[in-house]
Amino acid sequence: MQVQTQFSKSAQHYDEYNIVQQQVVDHQVALCTEQPTRILDLGCGTGALFKSISWNLKQLVAIDFSDEMLKYHPSGDHIELIKGDFNDETLFKSLGEYQFDRIFSASSLQWAKDLDQTFQLIKEFNAPISFSIFTQKTFAKIFETAGINPLLRDVKMVLNTAEKYFDIKSEVVTYRLPFSNSLDMLRYIKASGVSGGRNILNYKQINHLLREYPLDHLEFEVLFIHN
Repeated sequence: MQVQTQFSKSAQHYDEYNIVQQQVVDHQVALCTEQPTRILDLGCGTGALFKSISWNLKQLVAIDFSDEMLKYHPSGDHIELIKGDFNDETLFKSLGEYQFDRIFSASSLQWAKDLDQTFQLIKEFNAPISFSIFTQKTFAKIFETAGINPLLRDVKMVLNTAEKYFDIKSEVVTYRLPFSNSLDMLRYIKASGVSGGRNILNYKQINHLLREYPLDHLEFEVLFIHN
């Protein structure tokens, strides 16, 4: 299943499951020491970034590749909702006339197909950045228990790529989300969109995980990049 399809299917109940993502975006906003009024939000989802901002905005351009996600995003005279994919170079060309005080992307850029190209295109806006990116140790114990390779890029790889285009500060934060049982944990993974809609486990691996998973929580590793 494509990433876009899974997020569209999950849109109606997404806010019920994006517990960690909300903590991530709150921290991301807290790291922003100024109050930018013209913002680009790449991978806006249902509007977690907008809901976390406490100051007045003149313009928010919110981009998501899911019509369903955009349907649940707050609207307003100063909010422009655009269906678009940051993996598509034509999106950035269509935004060429915009001027932004800061570019945000919260819990989305881990799904960039070519992260180098995406960073390069973002660089052309010549605006400060605030990114949060889920990295390799997210679900680390699940992958270890199931005997499969990690799903996401490692921190060093993301930082090396970012530093080609931006003068950045960075921070790695680990989050834990507790569950009463492994079945609820697996349901969360599917509903939250953190897996990007990828079927990371087959039937045999799921059964093994339900029996052998040693923790009562999920692990999330998030890299914050800002300047």
